[in-house]
Amino acid sequence: MMFASALGVFVAVGLISIVFIFTIIGIASSINSTPDYSPKNNTVYKLTLDGSLSDNTEENPLAMLMGETEKALSLKDILSTIQTAKENKNISGIYIEAKSLNAGSASLEAIRRALTDFKESGKFVIAYSDNYSQGCYYLCSMADKVFLNPQGTLGLIGMASQTMFYKELLKKVGVDMMIFKVGTYKGAVEPFMLDKLSDANREQIQSYMSTIWDNVTSGIAESRNISTEDINNFANQGYAFASAEKAVECKLVDELKYRPEAEEYVKELAGQSDKRLQTADITKIKSIKTINREKADRIAILYAEGEIKPEVSSSPYNVEQTITEKVATELIKLKNDNNIKAVVFRVNSPGGSAFVSEQIWRQVVELKKVKPIVVSMGDVAASGGYYISCAASKIIAEPNTLTGSIGIFGIFPNVTGLFNKLSLTTDIVKTNTYADLGDMSRPMREDEKVLIQSFVERGYETFITRCADGRGMSKEAINEIGQGRVWTGEQAKERRLVDELGGINKAIETAASLADLSDYSLTYVSGTKDFWKEFIEKQLGEVKVSIVKSVLGDEYEYFKNLSNIKTTTGVQARLPYDVKPL
Repeated sequence: MMFASALGVFVAVGLISIVFIFTIIGIASSINSTPDYSPKNNTVYKLTLDGSLSDNTEENPLAMLMGETEKALSLKDILSTIQTAKENKNISGIYIEAKSLNAGSASLEAIRRALTDFKESGKFVIAYSDNYSQGCYYLCSMADKVFLNPQGTLGLIGMASQTMFYKELLKKVGVDMMIFKVGTYKGAVEPFMLDKLSDANREQIQSYMSTIWDNVTSGIAESRNISTEDINNFANQGYAFASAEKAVECKLVDELKYRPEAEEYVKELAGQSDKRLQTADITKIKSIKTINREKADRIAILYAEGEIKPEVSSSPYNVEQTITEKVATELIKLKNDNNIKAVVFRVNSPGGSAFVSEQIWRQVVELKKVKPIVVSMGDVAASGGYYISCAASKIIAEPNTLTGSIGIFGIFPNVTGLFNKLSLTTDIVKTNTYADLGDMSRPMREDEKVLIQSFVERGYETFITRCADGRGMSKEAINEIGQGRVWTGEQAKERRLVDELGGINKAIETAASLADLSDYSLTYVSGTKDFWKEFIEKQLGEVKVSIVKSVLGDEYEYFKNLSNIKTTTGVQARLPYDVKPL
């Protein structure tokens, strides 16, 4: 009876698992087989800015089953659908409903530029929000009309950066962090060794943050026909917390309207006679059938997004996109594909493993020997993100891209004090002098510190050599603008770290020019995670993530960061900040 019961449970679990998997496959199939859509005359493209934005997202059917509320938006899809709407004669305009968009300033600039180009076709762009976030308002400020709910807010408050320091906390629990780094501005290690920002780190944060804010205020001022002083005055006076009428008075908003009134205005502008506003969302616009004749000559767009990590099994609770040596493998495939005449390498990464960065860099060099490769930088392409970019034929960055951060660091914890507090002791038996190097239960010897520091310095020397060779500059020149310092794309161009400012379309045009192509098609390649591969490998890891998210809520981000730290190994070439949305 025991055996029969156990067998019954085993069979039941197996059947349930099979049904569940086939349900997921069915949902995925329905997602991927959206029927072609033909918009009616005077249809309005309703672009809802809500959720988390990344360069190129994978559809996640589990999100639907687990009741995920945060939507995953793709910058690639938004830009392509705006272009489709511009070219389709039945789309009369775009109605933007701004909600809560989690996006970097460089991505916002790319969307804003695409919408401005859309307006040049003679079609309208209208924006509405219950409450404008700073980033969403920057994007929407270019609209023909900007509407705000009469009880809403306009969150123009400026930019700020906060760093948390752990030195004294670690000291209290008996942990001493041994720091090895190269780069005056490499601030990633400061929270473990200081109790406030160093002068150099404060200088670089103020510099790049002020540059981004200047670009934002200049863009708003030009679109709204007001001065940047007016915008800064709005922020400095705290008018973000004033009544909505103040935003109209300051000419940042055209009119106060409730959503139905805004939609009625859009309906009349579009020339629609139906009772309800006829719109098409991003999914429908994506499914509009376009005539795309496959060309013999192709330009490949390879996406690399997320932290750079070794190809190891990571926590099932972290389903963020990562960059592994898979990118190097894809570069080899593209090099050997004779139909691919040029490559656009889209990089959106704060860096990570110096070793993996080197492997990807190598394949960029090898591919460049055969065909042009142009890097398009996203919100951030710094440290290891710059490492894998520096050898490209050309580098294109957004004005607000964060890049540079040419530096390397390593951290080793010494938990002797903690062990003493817990009355723990250890003993070592070894065969050679350095067999126990990295043992956390004892202080590091001076000869060991010398070894590690020289290892890190050798890594930095390799890093600046790669940059110097790729950019056609001397190592001395790279070292002068390196030292771990973060630059915006605009600042980086002045220092020859990037060639031109612009988005991915500019990179495609540059790649076509370098390859001497006038007639070509595009092929998209992902160098990050493939959903189905990860789904099989992690055995429903995303289900666990959804459960953890629902339990932890806002605290999930802290949990995820701790999980990331556990999987971080080796010397790091990483941006010292996690960049939050504008």
